[in-house]
Amino acid sequence: MAETTVAKVKPAETLLSKRRKALVTDPLNSDNPVTVQVLGICSALAVTVKLEPTLVMAIAVVVVVALSNLSISLIRNLIPNRIRIIVQLAVVATLVAVVDQVLKAYFYDVSKLLSVFVGLIITNCIVMGRLEAYAMGNKPYDSVLDGLGNGLGYSWIILTIAFFRELFGSGAVFGFKVFEAIGISETGWTGAAFPTNGLMTSPVGAFLILGIIIWVQRHFNKYHEH
Repeated sequence: MAETTVAKVKPAETLLSKRRKALVTDPLNSDNPVTVQVLGICSALAVTVKLEPTLVMAIAVVVVVALSNLSISLIRNLIPNRIRIIVQLAVVATLVAVVDQVLKAYFYDVSKLLSVFVGLIITNCIVMGRLEAYAMGNKPYDSVLDGLGNGLGYSWIILTIAFFRELFGSGAVFGFKVFEAIGISETGWTGAAFPTNGLMTSPVGAFLILGIIIWVQRHFNKYHEH
């Protein structure tokens, strides 16, 4: 009798499989775009003096990188290889223009604080890097997860930097004074003002905090140079 072979059918991958969860979780720690891949450093230094504009920048980057990944993944088979970078830039520029107009319409004061940095999302290495390295070769759902993961990985780093810079630079968090009463007199707490720390309000302070974050992260991840 002739032997019959039964083809094994691979089970369909679930929406939240281990591999897909890693697309979101790895950029938060072991493959962080800022502390591991060393991307997006400029905005991490420029917009992190206060938490409010930093939060808006973080949300803007998450939206842009996720939607641009989705868009490029949907049309990846239609893009001629020789003009793929131009198409990617056009998609990112369109999304950034929409985000910029929304900020000006509903969050004008924050938009003024961010100034040109919203427009510079177009040249953010994280956004272009994910389009070239991932969205051009993967399906839309996976590409969105990859965009969300890298956007969130970028976000928690700049928000952490902004928290410490605002706290120690101006004694506040989201504009609310934390170190308003720091002196003690016979009658109790005095209303002594928190002295401004010029180091934390300068890019040097951001570099120091970022360096500490990288050191702590690599220590707990047991990272070693080869």
